[in-house]
Amino acid sequence: MEKFDYREALKNIPHKPGVYQYWDANNELIYIGKAKDLRNRVGSYFNKDTQINAKTRVLVSKIRKITFTIVDTEVDAWLLENSMIKKHQPRYNVMLKDDKTYPWIIIKNENFPRIYWTRRIIKDGSKYLGPYASVSMMHTILGLIKETYPLRTCNLALTRENIDKGKFKVCLEYQLGNCKGPCQNFQSEQDYDRNISEITDVLNGKIGNVVRNLKRDIDEAVADLNFELAHRLKRKSDLLENYQSKSTVVNSSITDVDVFSIASEEKYAFVNYLKVMNGTIIQTQTIELKKRLDESDEELLEIAISEFRSRYNSTSKEIIVPFNIDLEDTRIKFTVPKLGEKRKLLDLSQKNVQFFKKEKIDQYEKLNPEVRTERLLSQMMKDLRMNQLPRHIECFDNSNFQGKYPVSAIVVFRDAKPSKKDYRFFNVKTVEGPNDFATMEEAVYRRYRRVLDEDTGLPQLIIIDGGKGQLSSAMKSLKLLGIDKQVTVIGIAKRLEELYYPGDQYPMYLDKKSETLKIIQQLRDEAHRFGITAHRKKRDKGTLATELELIDGVGKTTAEKLLKYFKSVKKIREATEAELQEVVNLKQAKAITAYFNPAVSEQKAGGLLP
Repeated sequence: MEKFDYREALKNIPHKPGVYQYWDANNELIYIGKAKDLRNRVGSYFNKDTQINAKTRVLVSKIRKITFTIVDTEVDAWLLENSMIKKHQPRYNVMLKDDKTYPWIIIKNENFPRIYWTRRIIKDGSKYLGPYASVSMMHTILGLIKETYPLRTCNLALTRENIDKGKFKVCLEYQLGNCKGPCQNFQSEQDYDRNISEITDVLNGKIGNVVRNLKRDIDEAVADLNFELAHRLKRKSDLLENYQSKSTVVNSSITDVDVFSIASEEKYAFVNYLKVMNGTIIQTQTIELKKRLDESDEELLEIAISEFRSRYNSTSKEIIVPFNIDLEDTRIKFTVPKLGEKRKLLDLSQKNVQFFKKEKIDQYEKLNPEVRTERLLSQMMKDLRMNQLPRHIECFDNSNFQGKYPVSAIVVFRDAKPSKKDYRFFNVKTVEGPNDFATMEEAVYRRYRRVLDEDTGLPQLIIIDGGKGQLSSAMKSLKLLGIDKQVTVIGIAKRLEELYYPGDQYPMYLDKKSETLKIIQQLRDEAHRFGITAHRKKRDKGTLATELELIDGVGKTTAEKLLKYFKSVKKIREATEAELQEVVNLKQAKAITAYFNPAVSEQKAGGLLP
């Protein structure tokens, strides 16, 4: 394959803003990009000192020709890039995953214009407003227009000549009051066009202007004692104000701005757009972008801004964004708000994009559960600063009652799910009294001594239920076994859900809503539940054994043998001497029978029973 001489190609590329195109050996357009300085930007792809990812290296290896288009400003390059990508859809450019055809409201280019919705745009001079991402919102607006303004719905050719000749008759819509009958000259074209002008303002979010004009007309009608007209205008004004009150009102001082926010993950990004006019959000939409070359959030947001402003014909001079955008244009002001009403707008946009992202991910993960597992493990690895996925996690918890019947429990999660067959609990052997630290030290040592002896494999993550003290005790055992550097170990303190690392003075805090913290909490709670269950069983056995030890000739060892054989005190009470002698000697059997059945024992002693 002939090698591409990029140095020769760079000689012909100027230091000017513009759009560049990469072509492959088959003369197929594979990538389109924009640049403030074309030569510097294109040259950066071939600079070996530049850190580029694997996907970009694949793109560069396929380049066989470079073409470019010079423009006046960087913003012009930005707009041209967007239109060219939409037209050619090159293989390595970000793919806009938005295959819906959204509806528009059309004001037809004709005498006495009709207003209706459509999904097709025909370049016949008609005015299209939208698109509307929410069909229900569009129908709500059309319903408001129909209720407020009597417009024709027929498709008659209402030319002045046809009307003057009397070619048409009014229909049922006129009788119902939904149309003023322009077909028979009952409504002038000037009056009809005034309604269309007001409707256009409403659709553009300028309801306040329309309401103010209506209130002025109401005052004039009242002054002329035309109360019937004043009543009709008042009803129209009330309908518009009621609709405006149901809209998302931000602040009347924020007149005309676009708001954007982005949430991204490994393969996809999601961008939300809010269109604000006169303090009211009149449009909102979220789109999904598929990454092709591990593009940065800034690059993706620039693509989305261009797409949305083109789609909604936005001319807003201010754009609110979550971070600085490297676009220099005196016609547009980029704002990154920290406080105030604009910050609230940005927060609202970010809530929408995060919800959309979660919804999309949930849908995908329902169809592909293994994807969710990999994502969770990757997130845990990142949050907990690990160097490998925590596919195998173990969590320790201690339980005792005033120092008695101590038990240490261990639960195991594999691929972020409980592996109950691997749960274990330890009866503490070397610790006297309530010593949680020593109990943890013993349990951890015994667990991993056996793991090493049997070569069953260490976990990637060990979680200790407790603070610095319990964590330090666990680390003593791991160091003694020589595996303290092989496993990530953390402690979780219950009060504030603080995470401690060995040797760190200060705890780490995860977001209360983070999935990593939820998995850790699930492990901790499961270890606590399992430990409490084991502790109660041991305590119950201990209580029963203590009762048996009250019998003459029965000690701790004999009591445990009896419980192990008969399973419960009830069965011991009901057992015959012969059955008891399966475990104990005759003297002990008689003592047990006498203890639980004193009446029977007395009758035997008096010779009343054999």
